[in-house]
Amino acid sequence: MSAPPIPSAPADLELIAQLKSQLQYAELRIRVLEERLRLMRIENYGAGGEKLPHAQMVLFDLEPVISEVIMEAESKPEPVRRSTKTSCKHPGRQDLPPNLPHVERILPCTPDQRVCKRCGKETVVIGYEESSQLDVEPAKYFVLVTKREKRACRNCEELGVVAAPLPPRIIEKCLASDRIVIDTVASKYCNHAPLYRQSVILERDSGLEISRATLDGWILKVGELLIPMVAAMRRELISGSYIQADETPVDVQMREGRGQNHQAYLWQYSRPGGSAVFDFRLGRGRDGPKRFLGQFEGILQTDGYAAYDQIGGPRMVHATCWAHARRQFFEAVQLNPRDPVATPIVARMDELFAVDAEARRKTLTTAARHAERQERAKPLLDDIHSKIAAARSIALPSSTLSKACQYALTLWRKLTRFLEYPELELSNNLAENSMRPVALGRKNWIHIGSPFAGPKVAAILSVVESCRRLKLPVRNYLVSVLPGLADLPIRRLPDLTPAAWVAQHSIE
Repeated sequence: MSAPPIPSAPADLELIAQLKSQLQYAELRIRVLEERLRLMRIENYGAGGEKLPHAQMVLFDLEPVISEVIMEAESKPEPVRRSTKTSCKHPGRQDLPPNLPHVERILPCTPDQRVCKRCGKETVVIGYEESSQLDVEPAKYFVLVTKREKRACRNCEELGVVAAPLPPRIIEKCLASDRIVIDTVASKYCNHAPLYRQSVILERDSGLEISRATLDGWILKVGELLIPMVAAMRRELISGSYIQADETPVDVQMREGRGQNHQAYLWQYSRPGGSAVFDFRLGRGRDGPKRFLGQFEGILQTDGYAAYDQIGGPRMVHATCWAHARRQFFEAVQLNPRDPVATPIVARMDELFAVDAEARRKTLTTAARHAERQERAKPLLDDIHSKIAAARSIALPSSTLSKACQYALTLWRKLTRFLEYPELELSNNLAENSMRPVALGRKNWIHIGSPFAGPKVAAILSVVESCRRLKLPVRNYLVSVLPGLADLPIRRLPDLTPAAWVAQHSIE
C-alpha cells in the first residue's frame, strides 16, 4: 500500500496552516471556557475563604506569613477521639457587658434555714452568694396616653386657657409612637426584616393590624427627614483627606408596566474609622461619583472600575486596592492549586499584607507604619512586579492568569500609592464590608419600591452604617435626633451627625 501523497501545492500548504491555526484557537478557547466553568463552580460550591493552605506554601517553599492563626491551627495534631470523656481546661466564664442595666433579685432562705439547728434561734443575714445571667424582657406593647395639663386664671377669664406644649414627634398625628417608628426602621435596615414580616409580628403580638403601606410610609418619612442630615455628612466626608468608595447593585420597581425591576446602584463613600454615606443612582456611570465628590482633592481609594477615573479635583490622588489585585491571582490558584506561577505571587502579596498586619498588632503610629513599609514593603513590591511581568509573558491569552497580570500591571502606579501616603490602607475591604448589610437586606426586602424612594433608603442606610462603624446604638441615636429634626435650621445639622454626636458625648 503506497503512502498518501505529500501536499506540495501552495494552496494545500496554506490550507494546512489555516487548519492548524483554527485548531490552536479552538484548543485555547476550550481551555478558557473550561476555566470559566470551573470558576463558576468554585464560586457556587467552593470555599469562601481566600487564604493559601499551608500545604500549598510548603509545596512551593513559600513562607506562610499572613495566615499565622490558621497555620498554627493546622499545625496542631488532630485530637484523638475517644469514647470516654477527656478532661480539658475550661476557658473561663465570659464577662457580661458592664453597660447593661443590672436588676437584682434576692432569694431568701427557706424557713428551715432561717433557724439555727443547734440553739433554735433565728439566724441573721451575713451576706449573699451572687451569680449573674444575661436576661431579656420580651417586647411589651402598650397604649401611651398623653394628658396635657390645661390651666386658666379664675380672675382673668378673658385670657383663655393654656395647655402644656406637645413634645416634638417624628410623624405628627401618627398612630404609633416614635419608638415604634424607629423600631420599624431598625428592624428593616439593621435586622433585615421585611415589612410584611413586621406587619405579621405586630398583629400577632399586639392584636393591631397595621398594613405594609403604613409601615412603608413611616420609613419613607424617616428617610426624608434624614436626607438633609446625610447632606451634612457628605460635606463632612468631602472636607477630609481620605475616602474609600465602592458600589453595589440594587433592584428598583419602575412601575412602567414592563413587569421587570430596574438595576440601580448604591454608591458608598466612607472614611476608615469614620462615617459612611450612600448615594442612590439609577446607573453605574461616571456621573454618580463625579457629582458626589465634586472638587474633592484628597485620596480616593477604589477598585479598578473605570468610572472612578477623571473625577474629583485636579489634585485628587487615586489609589486602588491590593485585595482586588490579589483576588484575581487567587482565582488562578483555585483553578490549579499546584500552579507554580500564580501561587508564589499570591504568597508574596500575603507578605505585603503581613507588614500592615504586624503594624496593627504592635499598634504602631501612622509614621512608624510608614517607615516599616519603606523598609519591608518596597523590596516586596519589586519582587511582585517582576513575577507578574514574567507570568504575563507565559500566560495564555484571555486566561484567568493573563487577566490578573493585566489588571495588576495596568493599575500598578495606583497600587503603590501607599508608599507615598502613610494614611492609605492597602485594601478597600472596609468599604466592601459596609456593603454586606445591603447584600443581606436585599435578599429579604428584595427591592426598592420606586426611584423616588431610593435617596430616602440611601439616607437611612448612611445613618445605620455610620452608627455601626462608630459603635453608636442606632435606636438611641435616632430617638435623640429624629423628633423635631424637620424644624431645625440647616446650620445645626453638622452638630448632629453620628460622628459629631460621638465626639460630643465622648467629651461629656
